[in-house]
Amino acid sequence: MAPAEPDEASDVHCRLDELLEARGMTLARLSELVGVTVVNLSVLKNDRARAIRFSTLQAICEALDCEIGELLVRRARPVT
Repeated sequence: MAPAEPDEASDVHCRLDELLEARGMTLARLSELVGVTVVNLSVLKNDRARAIRFSTLQAICEALDCEIGELLVRRARPVT
């Protein structure tokens, strides 16, 4: 499988915004808990991330008490 082209949209959606809201947590607080900058978390939250380290993914899920599948979901592709 070839890597995605630089401007190709991803089918993966990050539900970080919804999970933060449900837990009453801010992006700044999550940043403190996981040791990732607010800027990098914002990139992830806005579906602009091209990659994520497993250690970061694990830390986010631990801080939010969620499973990976609750954080990252596949978007349905439009039927053509």
